[in-house]
Amino acid sequence: MGTAGGAALRLPGLHGYAVEFSPYWPGRVACAAAQYYGIAGCGTLAVLEQNDAGIALLRSFDWNDGLFDVTWSENNEHVLITSSGDGSLQIWDTAKTKGPLQVYKEHTQEAYSVDWSQTRGEQLVVSGSWDQTAKLWDPAVGKSLCTFKGHEGVIYSTIWSPHIPGCFASASGDQTVRVWDVKTPRVKLVIPAHQAEILSCDWCKYDENLLVTGAVDCSLKGWDLRNIRQPVFILLGHTYAIRRVKFSPFHATLLASCSYDFTVRFWDFSKPNPLLETVEHHTEFTCGLDLSLHNHGQVVDCAWDELVKIYTPSCLAVPV
Repeated sequence: MGTAGGAALRLPGLHGYAVEFSPYWPGRVACAAAQYYGIAGCGTLAVLEQNDAGIALLRSFDWNDGLFDVTWSENNEHVLITSSGDGSLQIWDTAKTKGPLQVYKEHTQEAYSVDWSQTRGEQLVVSGSWDQTAKLWDPAVGKSLCTFKGHEGVIYSTIWSPHIPGCFASASGDQTVRVWDVKTPRVKLVIPAHQAEILSCDWCKYDENLLVTGAVDCSLKGWDLRNIRQPVFILLGHTYAIRRVKFSPFHATLLASCSYDFTVRFWDFSKPNPLLETVEHHTEFTCGLDLSLHNHGQVVDCAWDELVKIYTPSCLAVPV
């Protein structure tokens, strides 16, 4: 166990829910945050940049409800989308001082997840809500293209496949992960992945059939979509609910997770002892986590202790 070096920035009065590195600018990060732990009050989108002196606040945009997730545009380096406690999605332009550019309000409860597709040739966004639905959006169109129903609990996470166009996964409080194809509103695959609420999922960047789930039961499980009877790996070590999990963009078997146990953990599921490192540098629920596409081994996280941290854990500082 240990603490990681790197840079930190405090966002006073704001509790971090999600962070994401820009796909365009190395060291640029967006953070979705909420006042009063997201229970009441407003939200802020903070756009940050790492420099030699640490982390600087480039821009901040306020919304009248907590912001729970954020995703960068894949076709405009200045555009971001956030999701909010009032059920709406907001489109922001960091080149402008005010915003949002547009607001999409269709979800009837908290919009907890938003993700912009990374596959070429399509500009699609998926959102997931506590109203138990996922919605498909084209940011250029003012209303949703499709609504996906089937979950029997709140949706916490919706993530596009990086390999298969039009395919996304959703993780839910109904203890399942579901895989969808935008060409049909019916679910493609239902995985009863945990006997607990599933708060997060992610796709392996090197294997189109591999998904990881993180749940309230403190476990991470890997799933091969071709055979979902048994997980292909189970990772144990967290002591409270796993809030977010991310596969490495550089290593097929490496992933990171953050938890309500205040830690971030790094794993290699191909090793007999898969837990590589535990980073303890927050004093509250750690909710946001991302791995840089630009700077090998660089990680950003955020927590309810008002801190955003950018660092390179020792296990990622050298080739694994």
